[in-house]
Amino acid sequence: MKKFFLTLALLCLTNFSFADTTLITNVNGYTLNSDRELIQFAALQFTDDKVDKTFTEEDELPDAVDQVIDGAGRTLIPGIIDAHGHVGSYGFSLLRVDLVGTSTEQEAADRVLAFAENNAELEWIQGRGWNQVLWDSNAFPSAASIDALVSDKPAWLTRVDGHAGWANSAAMELAGIDRNTEDPTGGQIIRDANGDATGVLIDTAMRYVSSQIPSATFEEQKVALRTAMESLADYGMTSVHDAGIGSQTIRAYKELLAEESLPIRVNAMLSASDPLYQDRLDEGFFQSDDDTFVIHSVKVVGDGALGSRGAALIEDYSDDPGNRGLLRYDDERLEYLMRVAMNAGFQVNTHAIGDNANLKVMDNYERLIAETNSGNRRHRIEHAQILRYEDILRFAELGVIPSMQATHATSDKNMAQDRIGEIRIQGAYAWRKLLDAGAVIANGSDFPVESPNPFWGLHASVTRQDQNNEPPGGWLPEERMTLVEAFASFTLDAAYAGHQETILGSLEPGKKADFVFLDQDMFSIPESELWQIEATETWVNGLKVTN
Repeated sequence: MKKFFLTLALLCLTNFSFADTTLITNVNGYTLNSDRELIQFAALQFTDDKVDKTFTEEDELPDAVDQVIDGAGRTLIPGIIDAHGHVGSYGFSLLRVDLVGTSTEQEAADRVLAFAENNAELEWIQGRGWNQVLWDSNAFPSAASIDALVSDKPAWLTRVDGHAGWANSAAMELAGIDRNTEDPTGGQIIRDANGDATGVLIDTAMRYVSSQIPSATFEEQKVALRTAMESLADYGMTSVHDAGIGSQTIRAYKELLAEESLPIRVNAMLSASDPLYQDRLDEGFFQSDDDTFVIHSVKVVGDGALGSRGAALIEDYSDDPGNRGLLRYDDERLEYLMRVAMNAGFQVNTHAIGDNANLKVMDNYERLIAETNSGNRRHRIEHAQILRYEDILRFAELGVIPSMQATHATSDKNMAQDRIGEIRIQGAYAWRKLLDAGAVIANGSDFPVESPNPFWGLHASVTRQDQNNEPPGGWLPEERMTLVEAFASFTLDAAYAGHQETILGSLEPGKKADFVFLDQDMFSIPESELWQIEATETWVNGLKVTN
């Protein structure tokens, strides 16, 4: 018996002797408390992966710690949480032709040629990031401009918002697209005056081409995910809500997790378009031991995007009479996808950009939340971009979270009013109206649609300006957030939107030791300079994850 208790004692010692307490001193620290009040501190203590305490200048620091790190006066904040991004797409975008920032169709085509010449072994040329609104022509591109440079292999280039694609003739031929090809439900083939396809496909029509592209191998997908997560950590991001992943991506994450801890946390949404959607729901929630990978929500897509005129509007587009955008599903299918998820206990996060899509989704939430008694799941609308005033009020009333992306406003400001006119724009990108109505906003970037840099998002939230400080005074400046509100939307409120506010979003005792060192004090510099801040170190679970 003595031997048994000795063995038990040794086992206990083995299990608990590795607790490691770290004290970071001499920092310019900021966090939030549970009331979203800004708290300053001068030192942070954590044991293993959890925060023990923060200390002010007046507090006596403990001696009994294993490691002391001098913060050298640097600014330290809780880890940034991006409430809406696409990790796999971002990872692949880092490995494909980048069309972001092109100013003409020809410049985009030239980048395609350069990429094709440097990657001759590829069967398909793929890329993303073009935005015709920023081009001199302000017109959709055509297959002809790529054909003139790359005609011997198919090319497929998605628009910056992911809701339109640009194909060359080789790609359209493989897809069987000709003048007789019909527009699918929820999609559109852009055609010229003769009725011939130009090479641009909107929303569900993109599948004609995308279905012809050989799927990435499982190993390629893992490489893309890890590449993306490491890049996101460099920006100061410690957690992301991955907005819509399928069965293979889930398997890739789990295999990466089995190999070693993920660099950052991923709160994944099951894609409702996955053929195995019901099977995944039947499996229930997933949570890794270290909380770096969790699944308890689904992503449903309601409509398209504003830039490609796919956002579903109640009335015609102001700059395209007769066009009211595209709904991804009919009413019955949309309701079904939401209901089965709620019945399975999942949080439902629905993409809705146009006012008609937001109206339909909100009507479904009002009806289905009552039917399924799922109000505590904190269902969300992803983007919530163009809203009627009546629907702005319904977010707080129903406990629905608007998951919004600040840089969408500063990117869209040059075309949004053209699309929807001066009346409807009053309910667009309406952060202040939503906050004043009692809604909790979860902020993000929608990377790779926008840059994942969270400091660009903070800057856009509080200034409503681009990085050239345009327009003077901000675009629709009455919708600005305060800096503390914006900070909360990327930390505590984003954690709340992911059901993780008890472990993430602030540096309160008992929460995860996820934090970031910055090269500037975000609360003392001019707000116009917020976008210039850089993360210098990112820590997750009490471990430094960046070089």
